[in-house]
Amino acid sequence: MTVTESPRDLLDLSGRVIVVTGAGGGIGSGIVNRLVAAGATVVAHTRSSSTDHLLDLDGNPVSSLRADLTSPDGPTNVIDSTLREFDRLDGLVNNAGIQPVVPFDEITDEIWSQTMDVNLKAVHHLTHLAATAMRSRETGGSIVHIASIEAHQPTRVHGHYATSKAALVMLAKAAALSYGRDGIRVNTVSPGLITRPGLDEEWPDGVDRWKAAAPLTRLGTPEDVGDACVFLCSDLSRWITGIDLVVDGGILTRPTW
Repeated sequence: MTVTESPRDLLDLSGRVIVVTGAGGGIGSGIVNRLVAAGATVVAHTRSSSTDHLLDLDGNPVSSLRADLTSPDGPTNVIDSTLREFDRLDGLVNNAGIQPVVPFDEITDEIWSQTMDVNLKAVHHLTHLAATAMRSRETGGSIVHIASIEAHQPTRVHGHYATSKAALVMLAKAAALSYGRDGIRVNTVSPGLITRPGLDEEWPDGVDRWKAAAPLTRLGTPEDVGDACVFLCSDLSRWITGIDLVVDGGILTRPTW
């Protein structure tokens, strides 16, 4: 295969429709912002939070919808609503997730099930539905799961969360294996600590420790995660599937022994 387009052309997402779940939060908003800046039309999903701050972005339109992804018809409503409005689906970024802070020996069945339902089960359903839509149009597409560096290295109060994100990385690999012949690529992005308003005040020692340990000496931004998603949704990553793109400022290079 000979590629004649420039890298800038290959990053252009004009004409593509991409769904982003959990779009109301910091990381979700950053993903939406960067996809829109690359030319995509974005369907911004939330469960209950507002997406008003996303509707005035310069560039292509942002469509908003609400759904509980753990309900039996939640994922179906997200994909069906997108197809009704735009008659196509080119990408899906599974960003919605929860992160309860609970010591490992205090994780109840309810907390475990809730975490797996949001972080893993809903993603599986959305992936299947999105791939079915992409396959039926024979256009291929890109599916990106937002995992975490905790898929590789857990913390003491996130055992259930880390387990769900490690499973998410393998879910992407399995889906990539299944859907590759249809031109559908499936990858994960694993962010490290991402800044948000108030974090420095709420966890000053943790922020300082992160900055001291990270080779790039700073926290990540939502746009750092968004740019990774732009890359994986674009033709610049046309021969990349089943990988986990770690976006952590190099923190996982830090020896722990």
